[in-house]
Amino acid sequence: MDNNSPASPATSDAPLYDLVVVGGGINGVGIAADAAGRGLRVLLCEQHDLAAHTSSASSKLIHGGLRYLEQGEFRLVREALAEREILLAKAPHIVRPLRFVLPLRPQLRPAWLIRTGLFLYDRLSARGQLPASHAVRFTADSPLKPEIRRGFEYADCQVDDARLVLLNAMAARERGATICPRTRCLSAQRQQGLWQIELQRADGQRSSVRARALVNATGPWVTRFIEDALHQRPPHHIRLVQGSHLIAPRLYEGDEAYILQNEDRRIVFVIPYLQRYSLIGTTDREFAGDPAQVAIGETEIDYLLRAVNAHFKRPLQRSDIRHSFSGVRPLLDDESHDPAAITRDYSLSLSAEQGQAALLSVFGGKLTTYRRLAEAALEQLAPFLPPMKPSWTAGTALPGGEELDDPDVLAGDLLQEFTWLPDGLAQRWAHTYGSRAYRLLEGASQPAHLGEHLGGGLYGREVDYLCREEWAEQAEDILWRRTKLGLLLPPAAQRRLAEYLSERPAIRQRTTTAGPGPSPDAGCADTAALPPAAAP
Repeated sequence: MDNNSPASPATSDAPLYDLVVVGGGINGVGIAADAAGRGLRVLLCEQHDLAAHTSSASSKLIHGGLRYLEQGEFRLVREALAEREILLAKAPHIVRPLRFVLPLRPQLRPAWLIRTGLFLYDRLSARGQLPASHAVRFTADSPLKPEIRRGFEYADCQVDDARLVLLNAMAARERGATICPRTRCLSAQRQQGLWQIELQRADGQRSSVRARALVNATGPWVTRFIEDALHQRPPHHIRLVQGSHLIAPRLYEGDEAYILQNEDRRIVFVIPYLQRYSLIGTTDREFAGDPAQVAIGETEIDYLLRAVNAHFKRPLQRSDIRHSFSGVRPLLDDESHDPAAITRDYSLSLSAEQGQAALLSVFGGKLTTYRRLAEAALEQLAPFLPPMKPSWTAGTALPGGEELDDPDVLAGDLLQEFTWLPDGLAQRWAHTYGSRAYRLLEGASQPAHLGEHLGGGLYGREVDYLCREEWAEQAEDILWRRTKLGLLLPPAAQRRLAEYLSERPAIRQRTTTAGPGPSPDAGCADTAALPPAAAP
């Protein structure tokens, strides 16, 4: 946070919000969406793109955390398993069931211990839509090494993590929230019972807003924000833990994932990814530095390759790696000596003395439990906010999940109605946008209406939609977060996408409530143009 340059003075006529959320990762957008749906006036700002960091660098799972049972995290596992069922119903286009195979290596964990853990996992979950765990025996056609003959199978879910963030941001906007990516919170001060907040766009333009309550959901920056923007002492310490992943050509046929045990008692996932790849991760190592500049290290690559090659017949070489990504997890410091053993639970720290505006800081957390975290945050903030509507997110679909049971069926419906649509495109759009895929096709009746083909099944019409509806501005926003086409588009096509974006008129994303169908470009390009809010 840069506090060296003077901030514009806050004024009494600056827009007033009930809640300002700083941080556009999964926890921030989850809180913003929940609050907006309860009738509060909400603004969210994020210094970079939505889901630009930790929330798009996960193992892309919605799961209870089987290994957390060894650490005695029963409450966290129970809550995460309940949320797994809720999210599977809320967003069936981006959350799907996934079978996990756990090869038995008795020298690491005996069969009785794993069987006991899975028994608890099944009982804590009440299972719902997913089947119970069971033992398996591997045959000669298994991709595992011949000496690995037994194992176990259980179920969890896979998710498009960045799109989970974006859908919550859309849900917030559609309920009246103002969403401002690429907008940094320079400072926030308590004055006259309110927060006086200074914001700065990436283009340097500044503005002021006021808020009854402030949420610090800045993830790896949570303590730095308290120190630099608020000039306070953080109530908790966090430990930054780097997790890295590899993407390689698919290691085996089949739709199941593998959960591999290591000599250090950690686990590594091998997960089917985008039909043609395997996603391998994650690591756990202490991190020091700028979380925006994290990158995989040589020792992490070696670690993941060793884990895979200890289990699978087909050896994986460095030359097989197609892509890697790393994220920094901000974990609540529980003084554990092992980074892998640090709790993944969250803590909410409320600061609000008599007559002062409230501050809530989010420490820790995991992707799966973001919705429950948001409910808990609003429960704590309720005494400092106007009367709210009751909680609502558990039973309401995320954008694209409305009236959707099976995205594969939706893909067939799209092809039946738009017979000229390429089959692969219908399938990808159904699993990316769900029922909102129809919005991309409004008024289209022939292939030419898809616009310029930029490569890899990406058309100008989709790019325009992402800029208009999902705050995309740069090529990497589209290639790596809103879609995963960065793995498929060659460099020349990626350069053409960047040119296409630069040729578009100035992007002004929407900030107010979205109605049905496409909307004009309008929004938080500058926060001085924020819609006025009511006086206190």
